Amino acid sequence: MTQSYEYVLSEAPFIVRRTVRWGDCDPAGVVYTGRFPDYLLGALALFKDHIVGGSGESLGKQHGVGLPCRGMTFDFAGTLWPNDIVDLECYVGELRTRSFDFHCEGRRPGGDSIFSARFSPICVHAHVRESTDIPASLRATLMRYVRVQTTR
Repeated sequence: MTQSYEYVLSEAPFIVRRTVRWGDCDPAGVVYTGRFPDYLLGALALFKDHIVGGSGESLGKQHGVGLPCRGMTFDFAGTLWPNDIVDLECYVGELRTRSFDFHCEGRRPGGDSIFSARFSPICVHAHVRESTDIPASLRATLMRYVRVQTTR
């Protein structure tokens, strides 16, 4: 039997469930801070695949742009240990002219907050690597997943 450490739990809201692996943790048994970007990026990869309808095509490519990282932030409220379960709820936040925010709220299944994260891609012309406005088609797609971030 193969165990999945990360899978889509719900599509509305979009939630990825992840099990903490022993290798994610330091000798004291706490998840390394540096593993949290992996958790975020893994959940967002599944979210973006959901947004494009599971086509296998990247979100940016589908709309004719590259989407490199402009910024990433984390705010921690708890810790995780081996075999803990964390639910990662993903949604779109603010849409600006050339960039936008993906948000991810990491919580225990009972609702206790572990972390809040934001990943902000910027739209670029892939062939010249310079920023460009969010294409209208991408903006319309993202608008279907926008939610105002709540404060703790």
